[in-house]
Amino acid sequence: MKFVKGLIGWQARVALAVVLLAGFAGWSASAAAAGVPHWLVRLRGVVLVPDDSSGAVSGIPGSGVGVSTDAIPELDISYFFDPHWAAELILGSSRHDLSGRGSIAALGTIGHVRTLPPTLTLQYHFGSGRRIRPYLGLGVNYTHFFNPQPSTSLDGALGTTSIHLDDSWGVAGQGGVDVALGGGWFANVDVKYIDLGTTARLTSTSGVRVVDVQIDPVLVGFGIGRRF
Repeated sequence: MKFVKGLIGWQARVALAVVLLAGFAGWSASAAAAGVPHWLVRLRGVVLVPDDSSGAVSGIPGSGVGVSTDAIPELDISYFFDPHWAAELILGSSRHDLSGRGSIAALGTIGHVRTLPPTLTLQYHFGSGRRIRPYLGLGVNYTHFFNPQPSTSLDGALGTTSIHLDDSWGVAGQGGVDVALGGGWFANVDVKYIDLGTTARLTSTSGVRVVDVQIDPVLVGFGIGRRF
């Protein structure tokens, strides 16, 4: 998955966001005018597994930072423009432990942080009218990091420390399948990959240390949905 980062710069991410948002606005207006809006709301249980890596913490050679896995509930709302094309907004929040690696691995957990990562994708659904409908999606993710908390191990190593993580924009890819259960209900399996990177700043009495962290999570979800 990490090759995606090298192919997609921030300019491409911004351009993709603009194209998607403009397309969604235009398609939504035309669909509403035609009287064909269709909604699908799903609730999933999701395991979020970071494909993480980092640079060294500034001033500490050989160091690094890791990010833990989390399991979360996820709500998504899909709008179908026609039987094949849909836009999906994905909502959820995760909590992650930040751990020392390399030369600071002995510190163990160095902090915790929560994320709010709304993700908007444009999807193509195959097999209109069939009971089993696979789909592919591509879109944009914005991740806001909040409530960062340093651990006592970090305070002990650097002195009283605060943590700040920059918000992130990135591309999201998606694949999944809906299985009709009858009566407008669907079972769902969904896999997403999010290009997600941040810069963490550790501010303490000894100064400010900076580390770049790529989280790049894979999200595997199972859920149920209702279309109306």
